[in-house]
Amino acid sequence: MADLQAIAENIIKGQAPKVTELVTEALGDGTPVREILHEGLIAGMNVVGQKFKNNEFYVPEVLIAARAMKQGMALIRPRLIEEKVEPLGKASIGTVKGDLHDIGKNLVAMMLEGAGFEVIDLGIDVSPEKFIDSVKTQGAQIICMSALLTTTMPSMQTTIEAVKEAGLGDSCKVMIGGAPVTQAYADQIGASGYAPDAASAAEIAAELLG
Repeated sequence: MADLQAIAENIIKGQAPKVTELVTEALGDGTPVREILHEGLIAGMNVVGQKFKNNEFYVPEVLIAARAMKQGMALIRPRLIEEKVEPLGKASIGTVKGDLHDIGKNLVAMMLEGAGFEVIDLGIDVSPEKFIDSVKTQGAQIICMSALLTTTMPSMQTTIEAVKEAGLGDSCKVMIGGAPVTQAYADQIGASGYAPDAASAAEIAAELLG
């Protein structure tokens, strides 16, 4: 049988070619794709998330690990679709209108994907309408908004109000984060959740949909 532990370990080390080789072998010897996903890829990214949270890993290590995971995901994605393996949930993510920072947003997107979410990355400078469209047309169950500037934070409130006005308040959760954002601000504007860092974001998103 395939060595799923080795897949996880090579994701932690960021060894993309080795991950590709091991995932290809696992698919070849008939290892269930669900096991490759959960016990290999997600298990590895969970450790990366914890190390990031504990300041044992920094942004470069996370990016390298995420690249290795993405290569593994690319190999198994067709099989996941074929076997109708349901993602943990569907999340749309973007940096809010007026804000062009994307490193934090990209890290959260990787952590969400690493936790088993299907991620719709809307990019930067995302308007409330674009977030709402991702719920209506692509079925996002959770909106994740990032802001790095205090001047763009009000756009989070505008988006939450727009979600309610569109009648999507019950079907869609909203999570916010970013350097100037706090739990108090999340409470004030009526967000469903707040994540202080990328590793926590995936855990909180899973709890919100749980």
